[in-house]
Amino acid sequence: MKLTSDNTNQPEFDPFNAAIPGQSLTDEPGNYPWEHPPKFTDPEELINELWMRMTQPEALEEILTMLDAGIPVEAIVRVMTFTGFAEGEFNPDVGFLIVEPLMEMVATVGLRAGVKNLKITLSDISNKNFKKTMSQLKYSNKQKEMENMMPAEQAKLDKPKQVGLLAKPTEDE
Repeated sequence: MKLTSDNTNQPEFDPFNAAIPGQSLTDEPGNYPWEHPPKFTDPEELINELWMRMTQPEALEEILTMLDAGIPVEAIVRVMTFTGFAEGEFNPDVGFLIVEPLMEMVATVGLRAGVKNLKITLSDISNKNFKKTMSQLKYSNKQKEMENMMPAEQAKLDKPKQVGLLAKPTEDE
């Protein structure tokens, strides 16, 4: 891993960690949900179904939590459409047709719930600020985790662990 200018780790490129050319042609057909006929072929029927799913209390809570956290409507809709395609709910063509009405539905849910600072598109947030916020969140979660540990658990973390075939076993092994 190498550290980039915005303090994020990027995996090193490994040219040998890739599929062999033509490998997909040797796989058994029908292994993936998108290789089967889709469940929905009519965009209107799909939009109605998605609205019914979105208005369930658990789904509404998840959507509102994401919108409150500053995740743009466009990002939520992209995830929903990709997931629907990957699960075999609809094909990519229907996915493209439902993006606009789905964005309107998610935005309407946010507006009706009174979400402050509702972001619609991905251009509403800067990538740098998002990464900074996520890294701060990760750091604060780690700090809370460390604070909630018992002193004995913290001592285990501070003590270097001996490894090797002939290393002396510790008292908890």
